[in-house]
Amino acid sequence: MRNLDTRRRVLLGGAVLMVLTALAAFFAFLTRDHRTSGSPPDPVTSAEPSIAPAPDRPEVPEAELPEPPETDDPIEFAKAAAEALWAYDTRAVTHEQHMSALQAWMTGEKKYTDATSVEAQVPSPVLWAQMADNGQFATAKAEEAHFPMAFVEALREDPAAITEAYLYTVTVTGKQSIAWNGSSAGGAEARSITLAVQCRPEKPCALAAVMPVVAP
Repeated sequence: MRNLDTRRRVLLGGAVLMVLTALAAFFAFLTRDHRTSGSPPDPVTSAEPSIAPAPDRPEVPEAELPEPPETDDPIEFAKAAAEALWAYDTRAVTHEQHMSALQAWMTGEKKYTDATSVEAQVPSPVLWAQMADNGQFATAKAEEAHFPMAFVEALREDPAAITEAYLYTVTVTGKQSIAWNGSSAGGAEARSITLAVQCRPEKPCALAAVMPVVAP
């Protein structure tokens, strides 16, 4: 299984390579951009929020599982995907149901998908159960999305490179609000994420991966 995961990550890296440039891997490109920019990229906010104690459990609401939009716009899709990754409701949905819903966002082309990077954005099953005891849930709002500078520059240098996998990198910024039984959200926390989105012609966009660093 570990060898299979390694092979999948290598293939994904090759796909992003085709998007950015024919000579340099995407992650190396981001790393180079990071070294020369003079300021580090924003860290990926931890997917495992703190657990707030709340003994009271009100009536469980109906489950609302996130569904991917039918769009061919990578910016619009990335904003919706970021909200789906940042939002959860342990009161109404099990960890398994939540992960199943996120699977529907993923591209069916296994060569270009990295499910592990998406799973890493979701609290673990054990933490999910602990959060459910407190009725913890989160809402999210994506406020802005754009193509990272490195992606734009590489695409300008080689416009045809994207036609191999049709993978776009999109950085999304927004806010996440967390609440639990007996409380209301006490403010919003800023979030940012860079996603690899596949948008083939005449097909709805799909999520390929969550990039390991936030690209400016």
